[in-house]
Amino acid sequence: MNKYAPNQGLLPTILPVALILIAISCTEKVTQDAPVNPADDIERVLQEDIIDLWYPRVIDSVEGGYLSDFNYKWELDGQQNKLIVSQARHVWTCSKLEEMYPGQGFEKYAAHGVAYLQQTMWDSLYGGFHSLVTREGEVIGQQWGGNKTAYGNSFGIYGLAAYVMATGDQKALELAKKAFRWLDQHGHDPEFGGYFQFISPEGEAFENGFNGVPPKDQNSTIHLLEAFTELYQVWPNDTLQDRVQELLVIVRDVIAGEKAYMNLFSNRDWSPVVYADSLPEVREANYNIDHVSFGHDIEIAYLMIEASEALGLGHDQETHHRSKAMVDHVLEYGWDSQVGGIYDRGYYLPGTEGVTIILDSKVWWSQVEALNTLLIMSQLYPDDPIDYYDKFLLQWDYIKEYLLDHQYGGVLVEGTDKSHESTTRAKGGTWKVSYHSARSLMNSVNNLRNGH
Repeated sequence: MNKYAPNQGLLPTILPVALILIAISCTEKVTQDAPVNPADDIERVLQEDIIDLWYPRVIDSVEGGYLSDFNYKWELDGQQNKLIVSQARHVWTCSKLEEMYPGQGFEKYAAHGVAYLQQTMWDSLYGGFHSLVTREGEVIGQQWGGNKTAYGNSFGIYGLAAYVMATGDQKALELAKKAFRWLDQHGHDPEFGGYFQFISPEGEAFENGFNGVPPKDQNSTIHLLEAFTELYQVWPNDTLQDRVQELLVIVRDVIAGEKAYMNLFSNRDWSPVVYADSLPEVREANYNIDHVSFGHDIEIAYLMIEASEALGLGHDQETHHRSKAMVDHVLEYGWDSQVGGIYDRGYYLPGTEGVTIILDSKVWWSQVEALNTLLIMSQLYPDDPIDYYDKFLLQWDYIKEYLLDHQYGGVLVEGTDKSHESTTRAKGGTWKVSYHSARSLMNSVNNLRNGH
């Protein structure tokens, strides 16, 4: 029945043309002005370009754990060596997918990885997680000189804690506790705080670094903070709480400080290892150790807030202020305002103002982590003139246009606006799995749907 029929006593059956045009005009204006909620679009990409392509394809039903190497067509291609970092990241991802989509098989995929961490990656003789093994599970010394690392062990803890959170599995919790205690005993620095990155297979920390690499760094520290934060939510242990607080302060006030970006490497006493005052050839030869990493800076911005919330610090102004400052620094110096995207590396060169971009590639993990953090900033500071939500939308458009493979599916290793050969580079490897992309998209969907 026509809702404008005469017997309803409202309007004539046929509206005057002028009224119709006005109605159309108003409808268009409302549509244009209404904020777009991209949750459905993001969830579609999460399903089609991550979940459907990685799982169960990645499950190694022969040797256990997860397969590593896939070419750009998603075909198995490579040695399939297994790194503790990527194995544990799959456990974390599948655990979080189980929470988001219960009963769809992700618990089984996660349990498969937990068993591998326990039976193969864990060193039953000296403790701690091995860094790298062959597909068959034989320990090899290709990664980090055969040493164990705080970084690698942090991800073992991170994955296990997520699995416990999703399932309540107490055996996995016991392994996570054992891993934390081993790492704290062998890697924690009781004098200056934080953790040494390199630890011998037998459990001796390299207090002065290893093979020319300084003993402490921001990358292992931020992921220790992330892992301990996750574990603390299922195991509120006093020592663990102290370590989360300690790492938060180190990242926020020491590694980053007022500069609003993190120094990459530090000496034992947390004095930064920098080469800005060195000769140009020396500085350039050490760019891997000393540069501004925009991706890490925008990632830690939300990890600090996450840690603060887990500690029950409420609206922690100090942490929020530093997080915002770091995001703003990235947007000022490392952000492509034309099409979106986060550049890889910058440097404060002597005699110049601001940061000079020394590597303008747009690596996948930086792009997806930026998406998540920009959304969080838009929720925390909705009226800020920077307009984080607008940048969030531009970043999402960038990811869809330049980071997704429109032929074979999945997330490319770099954005094609800067790396045209990215479309034929491997989709998976020991360092590239589903983790960063899945985490960012899951967080974004949940944040948008919860109306934060």
